[in-house]
Amino acid sequence: MDYIKELIERYPTLAVCEKDIRAAASAIIDSYKAGGKLIVAGNGGSAADSDHITGELLKSFVKKRKPDQKFLDALSAIDSDTGSYLSDKLQGSLPAIALTNNSALMTASLNDVDGNVLFAQQVMGFGKKSDVFLGISTSGNSKDVIYALAVAKALGVKTVALTGKTGGKCKELADISIVVPENETFKIQELHLPVYHALCLTIEEYFWKE
Repeated sequence: MDYIKELIERYPTLAVCEKDIRAAASAIIDSYKAGGKLIVAGNGGSAADSDHITGELLKSFVKKRKPDQKFLDALSAIDSDTGSYLSDKLQGSLPAIALTNNSALMTASLNDVDGNVLFAQQVMGFGKKSDVFLGISTSGNSKDVIYALAVAKALGVKTVALTGKTGGKCKELADISIVVPENETFKIQELHLPVYHALCLTIEEYFWKE
């Protein structure tokens, strides 16, 4: 199913973003095929969106995502009872990290250095060339997201910005920019959710056909 086409049918105002949404989906799929991961960050409501996105990727979204049989056999070989239990519970997973939950590092950054680098520092540690960094900022001008985008680019990480308004500095920095056509923060956030749902559905559809 073409989930991005379906998204545009439900939200015609997002037609102006279709090319960029498809480009973002392709970039993330290519990253996973290359053994990479998705790294996501944002502030406030966008921090919650970061968690939401990684949750959709780390476990089943709409597909059953049965793990590879070779992996299930390995589990059973370790311990038959445990393997049997886990085989029935575990779901296929795609690596995704939200940079919004490392409280020790984040509070250390706030106290010892500068709160604006708390995402950039984590990108410095996690980022590899095969990865994608997704920065979410309704204004496109959140300093901590901008700095994280800059670090990601310096590391050779593919960058995607999900913004609103004019796209701000994030649009200038990112390789791919999805700028939803709204100006008020809550309205931007209301469009961000269906966009990243369509991205997650498209990615899941690629790796799990059933």
